[in-house]
Amino acid sequence: MYVATSGPADAPPVLLLHGGGVAGWMWDSLRERLETDYRVIVPDLPGHGHSADEPYVSHAATVAALARLITTPVTVIGFSLGAQLSILLASHYPQLVTNAVIVSAQAKAMPFTGLTLAALGVSAPLARQRWFAKLQARELFVPPHQIEDYIETSAGVTKQSLLAAVGENMRFELPAEWSIFDGRVLVMAGTKERRVMHESAAAIHEAQPASTFTLVEHCGHGIPLQRPDWFSDRVREWLAQA
Repeated sequence: MYVATSGPADAPPVLLLHGGGVAGWMWDSLRERLETDYRVIVPDLPGHGHSADEPYVSHAATVAALARLITTPVTVIGFSLGAQLSILLASHYPQLVTNAVIVSAQAKAMPFTGLTLAALGVSAPLARQRWFAKLQARELFVPPHQIEDYIETSAGVTKQSLLAAVGENMRFELPAEWSIFDGRVLVMAGTKERRVMHESAAAIHEAQPASTFTLVEHCGHGIPLQRPDWFSDRVREWLAQA
C-alpha cells in the first residue's frame, strides 16, 4: 500500500483515510494545515491512486494492512469508506488508535445490495470516461484544481476493486466493539446528505455517548472537499483540545 508521510518525525501521528473513488490527494488541504504540528500519514487505499494495482479485497483485509503500518498509536480521520475503516480500526485495534474523527460513514446495511452491485458492474466502464468522471467529481465537491486527480484516480479503479469496496460499504454495520472504544471521537455528517447518513451518524454517536456529534450546515457528502478551510480549522481545534 502506497503511503505518503509529512511533518516532524517525532510529532503526534495522524492517519488520514480517504473515501471510495478518490485517493490521498483529497486530504491535501487538511494535510497542509496539520503537518507543521503533526506527523501526517496518508495512504492510498488498495485499488485507489498509487495503490491501484493492489486490488481492494475487503474492509477486514484493508484494516489489517493499516494496522501493520502503524508503529505508534494514531489519531485516525476517515471520510465515507475511510470512516468505516476508521471505526473498524478503532474497534479491533484499540491499542493503535487514540482518537477518531468519523466523517460521513454509512453504518446501516443497505437492502438490495446484489441488484445495486449488478447495475454498478454494468456501468463501471463509464468511470473511465472524462465526462462521466467530471459529473461524479461535482457530486463529491472535488475542487477545480483537483479535477484531474479525480479523473486519473477514477480511471484507475478496476471493476473488481470498485465492486468489492462498494459491496463492503453497503453491507457495513457497526461492530459491537465500537461502543467500548475509549478514545475521543468526533462524528460529522452534512445536513444535505441522505437520510441514511443522518441515521448512521446518530447511531455512531449513540454507541459512543461521550463523542461529539456535528451536523454541518449546507454540506452534502463531501465535507472535507466542500468546506476545506472550515473542516481543517475544526479538526485542528478538536485535536488541540486533546
